[in-house]
Amino acid sequence: MTTLRVCFVGDSLLLGTGDDDFLGWPGRVMQREREAGHELTMYNLGIRGDTSSMIASRWRAECEARLPAENWCALVFSFGCNDMAMDDGQLRITVEESVATARQMMAEAKAWLPTLWIGPMPVNDDDMPFSSAPGRARYLSSSRNAVLGDMYEDLAAELGIPYLDLFTPLAASSDWPKYYVKGDGVHPMRAGHAMVADLVIGWDGWRKWFE
Repeated sequence: MTTLRVCFVGDSLLLGTGDDDFLGWPGRVMQREREAGHELTMYNLGIRGDTSSMIASRWRAECEARLPAENWCALVFSFGCNDMAMDDGQLRITVEESVATARQMMAEAKAWLPTLWIGPMPVNDDDMPFSSAPGRARYLSSSRNAVLGDMYEDLAAELGIPYLDLFTPLAASSDWPKYYVKGDGVHPMRAGHAMVADLVIGWDGWRKWFE
């Protein structure tokens, strides 16, 4: 049995927006590990609309408040989709800025606690723009997410952080396009979060915490 406290840090795709069960993929992952007999505590620190720079400004204080030194604790990060959103004709965060921010944040995380990094997902380009508030229209892009995800993966290898590429298997799945929230194009419904949970649970980087 593994006893572990985990902070999941990221944006709305990590938070579980779109999931009628309000579990998201992190809740489903931890639920199944708990059913397997592990003693777990989960903190979901996803915030809707957060870019990498917004996450970088808050993650350490939020995690330190939840992860006491006397316990075995770990971190899971997932972000990037919001960086690649076009807002008023401009990227919210440039690719170069996103990678630089990720470098500093993920290096700090790895130096502190066991850390995993999960890459951005595809979006439904045909269902853009995405609007989370009246008068706000943002254009997200699968191709931009793919480019950023590849750069994140290279950076993770350089830093020695296990990285899970979600984009490739989800983009190749014939089922995935059916799982977006209608009229949203960004957030998956419960079946989509369940698919992501399966990928995380079967990933060697995650499984090593439970050996």
